[in-house]
Amino acid sequence: MATRRGDTLIFQNPPVIAAHAAVGGKKEGEGPLAAGFDALSADNRFGQSSWEAAETQLQLRAARLCLKKAQTTEKEVSLALAGDLQAQCTASNYAMRTLGIPYAGLFGACSTMAEALGLGAALCSAGLADGLLAMASSHFCTAERQFRTPLSYGAVRTPTAQWTATAAGACLLRPAGQGVGIRAVTFGRVQDYQIRDINNMGAAMAPAASATLLHYLRDTHAEPPDFDAIYTGDLGHVGSQLFRELLAAEGLLIKNHVDCGCILYDANEQAVKSGGSGAGCCAAVLCAHILPRLERGTQKRVLFLATGALMSQTTFLQKESIPAVAHLVELAAPEKGAAS
Repeated sequence: MATRRGDTLIFQNPPVIAAHAAVGGKKEGEGPLAAGFDALSADNRFGQSSWEAAETQLQLRAARLCLKKAQTTEKEVSLALAGDLQAQCTASNYAMRTLGIPYAGLFGACSTMAEALGLGAALCSAGLADGLLAMASSHFCTAERQFRTPLSYGAVRTPTAQWTATAAGACLLRPAGQGVGIRAVTFGRVQDYQIRDINNMGAAMAPAASATLLHYLRDTHAEPPDFDAIYTGDLGHVGSQLFRELLAAEGLLIKNHVDCGCILYDANEQAVKSGGSGAGCCAAVLCAHILPRLERGTQKRVLFLATGALMSQTTFLQKESIPAVAHLVELAAPEKGAAS
């Protein structure tokens, strides 16, 4: 079971990520993290007739690869927690229609992967799930059509804009055993700094990342140097700078911050403006880059702090501001000699 300290759940016996998989599209295959993906496709339609159906295939491939790596099947999964950026989480819904796993859909925008890991860890720790699938996805073309302008319009992207990843990440959680441990989870509080620019998600989300990290540090009495890295996702280059400035205003200078949106692509070579974003961005970076480092032991302890902008296409058109949330997961390298 977990103990609660402020906004943070601390697991005395950490649940583990027993297996994971990342799937990406063409642009992800051209980026600096390409070698870490389990599967990449040069066809962003993934053989489907629509972008929306393509994203469903993204999730299915990630889920099936994750289960294959865990040497298990859909029948052995107690519950799936999944989400995406499509209205009503339709990519996840249709993927689960095929997989047939007990399912609860989540929407935390780009924070969905951390939300799924946090809720999944709590369920596993309480003995309510054994074999829990946590995953998230996004697709550049579905997101542009839904939140901004269809690609055929040829709209000019602003310097603060981010590139929604065509990617998915999936993790299989178990209450115990061999794997990266989930030591703690801090569920965030919604923050709103009255940002209204749909092309500047980093500015909208940075306050949420700052607030959740501060709550975690106060709850646990940890310090930033205790960690090999503090990964945010997905603030991009603009949001990452604002994140560091907000923390500096609180007297906290962090030197080990890495943003998933800044490392998924090469901003100088891939024309992604401020970097990557989307629910699949930090999910894929987690599964293709962060978890392998922990498994190899090149990193021992990290924070995974995923952020999400919580507007809809309706609230944006109504000129509402953009609230945001960030959820934090503390991850630790596998313990030597842990039971498999």
